[in-house]
Amino acid sequence: MATRTKKKINYTDEPLGEIRIVDDFLPSPENLAFKESNVKITITLSKTSVDFFKKEAEKHHTQYQKMIRRLLDVYAEHHT
Repeated sequence: MATRTKKKINYTDEPLGEIRIVDDFLPSPENLAFKESNVKITITLSKTSVDFFKKEAEKHHTQYQKMIRRLLDVYAEHHT
């Protein structure tokens, strides 16, 4: 079995260049659930993100996967 090695990220104090602030366009968690046709994929997310969506989904009586899907849909629509 092949072993994966992670590359270490080296941060520097170099100037970032021109920075552009992007308006907050993401929906609130309660606006992230509705039905649509889907394509099944496999994705690995951070535990922190998944825990957040699970907690919010429980509050709003929905599935966390639907909320994540809707978040990605809104992001894609905004940049299309």
